[in-house]
Amino acid sequence: MQYRKLGKTGFTISEISLGTWQVGGKWGDPFSHDNADRILNDAVDTGINFIDTADVYGDGESEKAVGRLVRSRSERIYVATKCGRRLQPHVNEAYQPDALRRFVEDSLQNMRLETLDLIQLHCPPTDVYYRPEIFEVFDRLKEEGKIQHLGVSVEKVEEGLKAIEYPNVCSVQIIFNMFRQRPAELFFPEAKRRDVGIIVRVPLASGLLTGKFDRNTTFSKDDHRNFNREGAAFDKGETFSGVDYETGLAAVDDLRTVFPDDGNLAPDALRWILTFDAVSCIIPGASKPEHLTSNVQALERPAPSTEQRQAVTRIYDEHIRNPVHYLW
Repeated sequence: MQYRKLGKTGFTISEISLGTWQVGGKWGDPFSHDNADRILNDAVDTGINFIDTADVYGDGESEKAVGRLVRSRSERIYVATKCGRRLQPHVNEAYQPDALRRFVEDSLQNMRLETLDLIQLHCPPTDVYYRPEIFEVFDRLKEEGKIQHLGVSVEKVEEGLKAIEYPNVCSVQIIFNMFRQRPAELFFPEAKRRDVGIIVRVPLASGLLTGKFDRNTTFSKDDHRNFNREGAAFDKGETFSGVDYETGLAAVDDLRTVFPDDGNLAPDALRWILTFDAVSCIIPGASKPEHLTSNVQALERPAPSTEQRQAVTRIYDEHIRNPVHYLW
């Protein structure tokens, strides 16, 4: 495992870390703590020391599993969770300092921890980024020892740029992958200049960039890759990175000629992300241990050649840029 600094937190974290959206099992299935325990412990055994979760993952069960892991291991494991998505409706007006304080305290109780290494606003509406009182409450929580650092998870580059104007924002979690390249243009250099850590989420475009899907692949009715392709439940950009499924398959076919291997494109897709030095870590998910093994294989891949990087850019320009680039 290789490690990088998470911006001004000073944390030294694993390049390949772990997102826990599906750690309790396949999307839509009941949360399995046995499955979660197996994946989480395997992750630490491979050298992963940064775990990202949220209070809404598994309705709090993911946080409980992560807390149990931290309490059971001797290694230093950095815990990041998120708050805000429990607000109903999830609108700007619902974001209030007292509500956010309550969410932080609930997460501490869920995980049975004394402090949170990193608390992140969970993709709040854009207007929230223009309200200083929302960011100030986390200074109070830090003074009280309930959190160590504040970060944000964003949908759009513009939200990330606004968020890092607040001095207490130490990290930004953002979608970045071969199908979502815009963050590298302006946001990455600005975050690096301000010493803000970048946590890359949805690095495999909801599985499209594994190269294992085809036109006959089906997804269960409870899987967001089935019901959210047009943004029916939440931001469309969360599903396949906002890429039309058929368009994505065509782009993957082209990528296979650039990275010929055993049919698993995921390690190369993750390794491509790590060529950007502004990135602190990637948080691919895993619903079974084999996914974790595939993710970590990225560290064994050679860095893509200049020709391969140019080919990725060409494929992006041909298939993805016009329908996706300017939206997020």
